[in-house]
Amino acid sequence: MKQLKFISTIILAVMFATVLGCASTSRQESTGEYLDDSVITTKVKASIFNEPSLKSAEINVKTFKGEVQLSGFVSTEADGKNAVDVARSVKGVKSVRNDMRIKSRQ
Repeated sequence: MKQLKFISTIILAVMFATVLGCASTSRQESTGEYLDDSVITTKVKASIFNEPSLKSAEINVKTFKGEVQLSGFVSTEADGKNAVDVARSVKGVKSVRNDMRIKSRQ
């Protein structure tokens, strides 16, 4: 009987630690959130790549808890706005932060 109680306690402790280890905080994502963000990032990248006016743009995409950050370089301000609009249209995107810069022409 003591062994059964001991084993049950160990199993419960491991389960509790697992649940806490996968919980998200304001600075950390849970495993599920990480996977969701990976899918959003891939969809945003594909959408930007499939947009004809943005093919030559150098845009990086990162996602954290549904917030997409666009960084890199675009040719014009209109291209930057277009990239933000494309990113916002992707399902699952909560907000878009535009950190893109306009390429200087020399």
